[in-house]
Amino acid sequence: MKIAVVAPSCALSRDAAAQVAALAAARGDCELVIHPQCFLSDGHFAGSDRERLAALREVMADPTVDAVWFARGGYGSNRIAEAAAADLPDAARGKSYVGYSDAGFLLAAFHKAGLTVAHGPMPQDILRNGGESAIDRAFRWFAHRDAAALESDLQPPAMAFNLTVLAMLLGTPLEPDLAGVDLLVEEVSEHHYRIDRLMFHVTASANIRSIARLRLGRVSDVPANDPVFGHDEAAIVADWCARAGIVFGGRADIGHDAANRVVPFGPTQS
Repeated sequence: MKIAVVAPSCALSRDAAAQVAALAAARGDCELVIHPQCFLSDGHFAGSDRERLAALREVMADPTVDAVWFARGGYGSNRIAEAAAADLPDAARGKSYVGYSDAGFLLAAFHKAGLTVAHGPMPQDILRNGGESAIDRAFRWFAHRDAAALESDLQPPAMAFNLTVLAMLLGTPLEPDLAGVDLLVEEVSEHHYRIDRLMFHVTASANIRSIARLRLGRVSDVPANDPVFGHDEAAIVADWCARAGIVFGGRADIGHDAANRVVPFGPTQS
């Protein structure tokens, strides 16, 4: 299993790259190739839009690559997502594409284009507390489609997104068809009032209202509201689901942490 790492948003730290490469080498079931683009810098981004797109398209077109692993989140993949999913090379269709957070823009675009994608841990997660478990989970899914790496209560077809990314996808050419989908969302570093505002927007969408159910992953690093908002994230999400006639399916085991689990998009868990 040859896995190519590219950074469609922000640069991968060299420390994270070295640690993940060592874990891959010790396994024996994964060959990890970290594209040099991962370490470029152009302001906020891991290289210019042109450089990030070129690296992604390069590994997509490489017939020796079995999977493409997005290096980290941050911000920026939306700037190249539509171009990345256009005029796909034949070799792109035989690969798996994995990431989460900002990489959700690419997951949506690639799934819509018919590629195999999954929400799941990324190389930069090795630097989190307990990060080795996240990386091991990703490798087990890449190499063996290990069901133990999956979120345990999926009802396929499923999709998973950061809530802000999902809100930004709505109304764009990248917006996925969500009819009948088991939709999982998570969030990080947003005030409760902003989560409330995001849910207002998301649940107003007819596409969102067509889902089978909505489940809430972890919402971490929530800044203090002033004044206190008065409702936590679970109450906020449950309330907006009730207003919109959406089934709220409770909590899900995904989030910006080392416990983040794999959610394959589509009708199967393979």
